[in-house]
Amino acid sequence: MKIGTPKEIIAGENRVGMTPASARDLQKLGYDCVIETGAGAAAGFSDQAYQDAGVEVVKTAAALYKAADIIAKVRPPEDAEVKRLRDGQVLISFFYPAQNKDLMEAANAKGATVIAMDMVPRISRAQKMDALSSMANIAGYRAVIEAGNNFGRFFTGQVTAAGKVPPAKVLVVGAGVAGLAAIGTSTSLGAITYAFDVRPEVAEQVESMGAEFVFLDFEEEQQDGSATGGYASVSSPEFAAAQLAKFREIAPEMDIVITTALIPGRDAPELWTKDMVAAMKPGSVIVDLAAERGGNCKLTVKDEKIVTENGVTIIGYTDFPSRMAAQSSTLYSTNIRHMMTDLTPEKDGQPHHNMDDDVIRGATVTHKGEVTFPPPPPKVAAIAAAPKKEKPKELTAEEKRAQEVAAFKTQTRNQVALLGIGAALLLGVGLIPGMPASFMQHFIVFVLSVFIGFQVIWNVAHSLHTPLMAVTNAISSIIILGALIQIGSTSILITLLAALGIFMASVNIFGGFLVTRRMLAMFQKS
Repeated sequence: MKIGTPKEIIAGENRVGMTPASARDLQKLGYDCVIETGAGAAAGFSDQAYQDAGVEVVKTAAALYKAADIIAKVRPPEDAEVKRLRDGQVLISFFYPAQNKDLMEAANAKGATVIAMDMVPRISRAQKMDALSSMANIAGYRAVIEAGNNFGRFFTGQVTAAGKVPPAKVLVVGAGVAGLAAIGTSTSLGAITYAFDVRPEVAEQVESMGAEFVFLDFEEEQQDGSATGGYASVSSPEFAAAQLAKFREIAPEMDIVITTALIPGRDAPELWTKDMVAAMKPGSVIVDLAAERGGNCKLTVKDEKIVTENGVTIIGYTDFPSRMAAQSSTLYSTNIRHMMTDLTPEKDGQPHHNMDDDVIRGATVTHKGEVTFPPPPPKVAAIAAAPKKEKPKELTAEEKRAQEVAAFKTQTRNQVALLGIGAALLLGVGLIPGMPASFMQHFIVFVLSVFIGFQVIWNVAHSLHTPLMAVTNAISSIIILGALIQIGSTSILITLLAALGIFMASVNIFGGFLVTRRMLAMFQKS
């Protein structure tokens, strides 16, 4: 069977559903590949590169639809493309069936099987096919680059002979795939990055990437995003009001705002209002990644860049992945290749449409003359909901004091008991008949040194144990004194042994202090 990729007909779409690399992988599954001439040119893939990969290049879209049994493309098909579909043909693309019901009915009337890449369920096994996440990752990265292109200062702070440049402050609203990509890019460029999300469980992810999570002082149980396939749930009116109040508070401080909040199948929630835009400094930038569904910013204009009266630039582009067409096409074609791998378990070039498979069933929109959207929920939960952690009870000042006193008493009892046992053992050793007094003197000093050393080391932070051992090792090399005394012996053998002892102890001393210095440097801020 043949897999074909036509040239995208929507203006400004530079991506392509098949790359030379993915074509080679598809051929290993037993398929022949065909592509329309010029389909990959905008993404940097020439017809010659496809031919070198063993792909047949045809001149027109009509010829491609006639030759291919499976059509793999990026955008939802236009009416003219749906008319070219035939009975039994498979179409793989973004489709958005909830918003394109007429298109879905038209494709079903043609008898085609439609696999929507935007409907791949978010379960662990399907991550390799999650095209929405692949494109969102690129959109988040590109949003920061686009913001930097329209921002008049550095991202990172600098101190130069010409003056001090403060770092930019970036706020990312929504910490999904696009938001995390934006956070990572922003922090790597040196900006002070803040992030907000209605899902409290993402705070650790945000902070691990070097950003500061913006918490709301609002007592409301938010649904765990893991229970909704990783997406945020709809907030209550009270929570939304508290959220807007927090944004109004921090808006004057922010230089760049990147909004990514979007719930599938819904219009984008309005999170950045006119008064927030008016409160921002001239030269600030807002990048609205939800512009395709109305935008998170009230003033966003879809597919346009505008500048407000107070000098704030608002970017509402919806083609961020297409602006990085080579990278986007590489990731998207890999998602399709993984989908074809699941559809071709025997690697014999014959797709097996297993409707009992959660991934294939979830992504299938039409099949064998039936509309199969919406799909049933997957048998396996997207992500196991995180267990709810009980908040520790806050202690009063009196309770804290009582705990400290009890701990001190327990520690004191243990130390007194140990001292008593140690004294009894020493007394027992001293009462042994014939025990020399000189031995007991040295033995008592040894026991006391062990006790004092234990007390000192026990109170040292665990992270400093290794450098402490290194410096202790260096100090213990005081045995060099014995070797120095014996170096002048009349016996050649004793002199050689003493010299060897001095050498080895010297390595221990200097090496121990050198290792300690290097280790302690790891705990110091540059």
